Amino acid sequence: MTELADRPTTAGANPQLGRVSHWIGGRVVEGTSGRRGPVYDPATGRQAREVDLASAAEVDAAVGAAAEAFPGWRATSLSRRTEIMFRIRNLVDQHREEMAAILTAEHGKVPSDALGEVARGIENLEFACGIPHLLKGGYSEQVSAGIDVYQIRQPLGVVAGITPFNFPAMVPMWMFANAIACGNTFILKPSEKDPSASVFLAQLLAEAGVPDGVFNVVHGDKVAVDAILEHPDIQAVSFVGSTPIAKYIYETGTKHGKRVQALGGAKNHMVVLPDADIEMAADAAVSAAYGSAGERCMAISVVVAVGDVADPLVEAIKGRLPAVRVGPGSDPGSEMGPLVTREHRDKVASYLEKGAQQGADLVADGREHALYGDGDAEGFFLGASLLDRVTPEMDSYRNEIFGPVLEVMRVPTYDDAVKLVNDNPYGNGTAIFTRDGGAARQFQFDAQAGMVGINVPIPVPVAYYSFGGWKDSLFGDLHMYGPEGVQFYTRGKVVTSRWPDPGTSQVDLGFPRTR
Repeated sequence: MTELADRPTTAGANPQLGRVSHWIGGRVVEGTSGRRGPVYDPATGRQAREVDLASAAEVDAAVGAAAEAFPGWRATSLSRRTEIMFRIRNLVDQHREEMAAILTAEHGKVPSDALGEVARGIENLEFACGIPHLLKGGYSEQVSAGIDVYQIRQPLGVVAGITPFNFPAMVPMWMFANAIACGNTFILKPSEKDPSASVFLAQLLAEAGVPDGVFNVVHGDKVAVDAILEHPDIQAVSFVGSTPIAKYIYETGTKHGKRVQALGGAKNHMVVLPDADIEMAADAAVSAAYGSAGERCMAISVVVAVGDVADPLVEAIKGRLPAVRVGPGSDPGSEMGPLVTREHRDKVASYLEKGAQQGADLVADGREHALYGDGDAEGFFLGASLLDRVTPEMDSYRNEIFGPVLEVMRVPTYDDAVKLVNDNPYGNGTAIFTRDGGAARQFQFDAQAGMVGINVPIPVPVAYYSFGGWKDSLFGDLHMYGPEGVQFYTRGKVVTSRWPDPGTSQVDLGFPRTR
């Protein structure tokens, strides 16, 4: 099994288009809500598939399947769960090319970027393969006469993940790998913009031996999201997306008694000090700003140039932009693909006009690229764009653009750069480029962000650390994947145990003693 199964269309569906349906209880389940959404090929601008959009009743059916599977999966030995996690890891690895092709077809990212996404997802599967060690508790012998105390961690039950369009394979693996390894059952609600990767993952999990109902996929929009947030049998929700939606997810989920981790937006600053290697900093800025067409929550969106490094740095970045090859993923020479939808591309492009109107220097205008267009059959392309002399009050700075637009802000001192980073409402990631070890160490101490890079532009943690921001980039107290992911998907239980000689038993109404 390596292909997404062909499925028949139903009344109202376009027979010329493929159909993406739900995965519930170990099988493909066609939607019954009567609602479907379009799935586009961003490189051509043409609709390629339709995706079923779940009703609340369909979400309830998925939760029912997950709830039914939970007792048996929870009781499955750690050794058996680990064996299955290894099989999942190996199957995803074996089929990484097929997975990457799905990502390119529906998201638009070029194959090298798609393969990179799959590779980082596999790292999270590998971390989860260590679940016997990760769930080890503590034991204290003889805390009082004949009494031992130990702590264990147990799964929550049915949990859910709501994932974004920009990483339709990796972010689900951030969530479900730890969740199911810990003994939970899982409901995935992927983005309706690029839904096929989630069904392919479900098929691979089934092939690996994951029991029916342990992993389920429901496609949908706000109807499905609200049904997840309000369902009494879902114990926890993980989310990655924009800050306004993250806040809504957190407030609504917690209101309904759920544990929630909701990762929001970002405005990631890359501070470049005067002593930095300009060529290295320019290479890093271009790579981090325009990779995946800027549709990454850890993309560098703002370069903060300190002192007299600004002019040569801007020139170095500008000089590299004509060499960025923009094109469809089907072209082996393409380095940057299209954006995910026409609406998103147009919104990103609008910040170029606003920036120029508000006083920024439009150094490179992606709308001048040959593939930029607004015809019905054209792809959703925008060339690499550069705004210089951006100031904090400009719309382009106050909003998360989420596209191939890099902004440059100029400040006179290190303190001004740190203030700019810390005054921003987002706190996902930040980076500093310098040859001064003392300045770098001071920056990691000063910066109010959850992830900091030192001469590393995109400091996404490896799988055995955890991913998450501060301030308006995170709602909840635990970061995603890694050790905090295991903590999120389990709850602690402390057991105090005594096996006394029955002959010593007596009534004692006093306060329990340890001495």
